[in-house]
Order: sequence, then C-alpha cells, then structure tokens
Amino acid sequence: YFTFEWFVIRMFPVFSNMEIDMKRIIGVVAGAILLSGCATIVGDETQLVQVNSNPSGASFKVKDESGVIVAQGKTPQGVTLAKSDGSYFGKKSYQITMEKDGYEPVTLPIKANANGWYIGGNLVFGGLIGWLAVDPFNGGMYTLKPKEANASLIPSTKQD
Repeated sequence: YFTFEWFVIRMFPVFSNMEIDMKRIIGVVAGAILLSGCATIVGDETQLVQVNSNPSGASFKVKDESGVIVAQGKTPQGVTLAKSDGSYFGKKSYQITMEKDGYEPVTLPIKANANGWYIGGNLVFGGLIGWLAVDPFNGGMYTLKPKEANASLIPSTKQD
C-alpha cells in the first residue's frame, strides 16, 4: 500500500537512507500550507509594465485609481507598479496617458485581475485560508493587464 513515507522516499530519494520523523514532516508541510496562500508564495507585490508608443519618445504619466501620479517618463520605458493597495481584496488600477508634440494624447487602462495561482493554486495547496485570509491582502494574487501598454499616436489635426 502507499503511505506518505513511501511517497516522500519516491519523490525525494535523498530521504531513503535517513530515518524520517513523519510527524515532523507532516507538521512542517501542513503548517506551510495553512499559514500561506499559494499566490503569496509564488507571486510578487509589484509587476513591471512596459510602456511603448509609436512613434517612441512620448511623455507618459501613470495615475492610480485615486488620480495620484505614481510613475512618469518617456517611451519606451518599464515601470514597476503595485498590484494591491494592501487592503482586503484591494486590487489596483491605473491610467497611462501618453503625449507627444504634434500628436493626440492617448490614455490606456491597466487593471489588476486574479491570477491562476490564486484560483488554482489555492484549490490544491492553500485552501480557504489562502483564498480568504492570506492572498487577499497581498498583491501576489493579481496580475496587471496588459503587461505592455502599446499606443499608436495619431497626428494632431489642431491648427496652431
């Protein structure tokens, strides 16, 4: 028959010649699972978003959902953005506005959505504690989309 000890030895042959305190292994594994959410383990609180424009060299500003400018620069450039505000299920959203002389300004949205590690990983590893108590406070459960903000700037029709 198959036991946890058999599984550990098959998966990790290094343990085959050692005495294994199964209660200790089970305790460590259970504790790690119960005290963490899957997305928190494998995800980051921030994400790099690439900002591009055609033509390049456009000035851009990134504003969060409160209207606060959190990043600015010239395209092409990567910016690191927070995925959560730290509150319970506090996902972030952003607006990137690109401007260049002689072109119409373009505004693109960036939104955070739950990722596969939060949904599927907690189903397998984290359970309710991961779903409801750990991951909702951490940005690791979210992915910002799109990962690249690409804008094609249209020449301005304004006559100065």
